[in-house]
Amino acid sequence: MANKFSEDAELSAIISKLWELDDNKCFPGVDYEIDLQGYINSTRDVREDRAKSKLFQWVNEEKVFSRRTYKTFRALLDNYEMELGQEEVVTREELRENHEFLSAIMDTNVMKEAHRYLVSKGVAPQDKMQFKAMLHDIWFKMFRRQAARGNDSCSFEHVFVGEGRGTEMIGLHNWIQFYLQEKAGNINYHGYFRRDTIRDDEIIRLLAVQFTWKGIKAKPLCSVFIGSSPEFEVAAYTLSLLLDRDGKVDLKLGEYEVELTVHSFGRQRKLGTAYIAAARMESYTKSRHW
Repeated sequence: MANKFSEDAELSAIISKLWELDDNKCFPGVDYEIDLQGYINSTRDVREDRAKSKLFQWVNEEKVFSRRTYKTFRALLDNYEMELGQEEVVTREELRENHEFLSAIMDTNVMKEAHRYLVSKGVAPQDKMQFKAMLHDIWFKMFRRQAARGNDSCSFEHVFVGEGRGTEMIGLHNWIQFYLQEKAGNINYHGYFRRDTIRDDEIIRLLAVQFTWKGIKAKPLCSVFIGSSPEFEVAAYTLSLLLDRDGKVDLKLGEYEVELTVHSFGRQRKLGTAYIAAARMESYTKSRHW
């Protein structure tokens, strides 16, 4: 396949800098281990299960979830109804957990640099508390995605937690949530699609996988960035949203050629979806949002 990579140099520079600043990312053999198993040939047949075992062989939970941003991130994952159309009710405890997570990521070098850059571009307030309020509005303010009445979704829920829609699962692009759902027996991993990057990966970071959730909802194609920290992903997607990079943008991230996809939801400053995948494969991705 011809290489159609056309880099967005400005966005590449800042997101690559965030990747280099992130000393909180996880590494195979130390923090986790994965087992790719079978190669999936098509998104059309979700009955093609080519993996007898789980994707994640193990995660060092004691080490990983002792880190502040991972610990506060994990606390958010059970705050949502995963079926679209069901109105979400945010409790006082859940609101507190939202703010604890935002406080944790804002103390990292990754989010501090993202904030500095957004201020320099005139798209974010310099005041730290005002910026935190902006992040809360983007990620946690509820909106109506499919419900007949009431608000049934937010950016955080779709991107990181996942949502059920009929017989399919949408969103859920986060490796921590994938691991926890797999551990709980809710995800049946079917195998992976090969995702070529600029060179052979020394560390497998970018995967496209297939799975079913609770045996009733299928995810024919799911892009997951393995080992990335919560703060890095929030920063990368926030940057793209506020810099109006709506759609698919090609970036260089370290040794990888990657495709960053961010779709805003309607006219709101919310995320319809957001994920990082390896260099584009037209036959799989075409125009559908996963």
